[in-house]
Amino acid sequence: MASIVGWVASILFFVAFLIVGYFVLATRRIAANAERQVPPSGRFIDIEGNRIHYVESGVGRPIVFVHGLGGQLHHFRHPIFPTLPGYRLIALDRPGSGYSIRASGATARLPGQAKLVSDFIGALGLEKPLLVGHSLGGAVALTVAINHPDSISGVVTLAPLTHMEDELRAEFKALYIKSRLMRWLIAQTTAIPASLKYAPQTLDFVFGPQKFPPDYIVSGGGMLGLRPSHFYATSSDMVAIEQDLGAIEKRYSDITMPAAMMFGSADRVLDHQHHGLPMRERIAGLDFELLEGQGHMLPFMARDEVAALIRRTAQKAFG
Repeated sequence: MASIVGWVASILFFVAFLIVGYFVLATRRIAANAERQVPPSGRFIDIEGNRIHYVESGVGRPIVFVHGLGGQLHHFRHPIFPTLPGYRLIALDRPGSGYSIRASGATARLPGQAKLVSDFIGALGLEKPLLVGHSLGGAVALTVAINHPDSISGVVTLAPLTHMEDELRAEFKALYIKSRLMRWLIAQTTAIPASLKYAPQTLDFVFGPQKFPPDYIVSGGGMLGLRPSHFYATSSDMVAIEQDLGAIEKRYSDITMPAAMMFGSADRVLDHQHHGLPMRERIAGLDFELLEGQGHMLPFMARDEVAALIRRTAQKAFG
């Protein structure tokens, strides 16, 4: 009997090994293809153990762009850079996202990310840039404006995360992995094949009600999300939000610099009634714009309106 049990256990172990091996190889193949299609396109700078990948274009007063959850610098470089001549435009991959590498032992907590953006501004010798953030990058930008106001001259947020929500949305549950070990194991095995399989549904959720532009996958950097390091960073960002956002909410009134915010009324990711409208009472003089029928991906789907808001705020900030 014992020999039969041992034989069955060996068979099950072998089958499990084959399944795990299949997912590991599939993950590496998908990630390698993503990196071939969207290779690093900018420069690297080391900041306190973080290796930050960034791109820049143009000359003039500086504007720094911070992407959102699961994004990367192409979310701004591709759609927005061509619309803003006359400025020095810099977009960075947040640590762990795109081609940036997070320092060993560092967390994804908002104050740490805000400090890194402030240090990045200092390392590049930028003179009080305008800071633009989208989605989670908006939360980072607002935290910079609160904790490091002397680093920037103004802040623009596009569909930003501003308040804690009562419960975790179903669309985000797969990212909420508190165990670092489990997060790493899932990133190296099932996460990337699953992300590829469900990519149409994910893009529909993020871009809806608009259709995602065909050039988003490569020129917009969408392929870079199909890498285990990117999934790990996105999950880390997701888990870290709850540690600090509640405290940051209480300090929005500390922001006194020129500030602007834009939301789409049909945003499926972050509801403008929860994350947008209350901010009109929290930040004095906030230039708030609501675009009827627009969704979450404003840099791609409302680029002209976004560029106009940035130029309007830049005039105030740099004036």
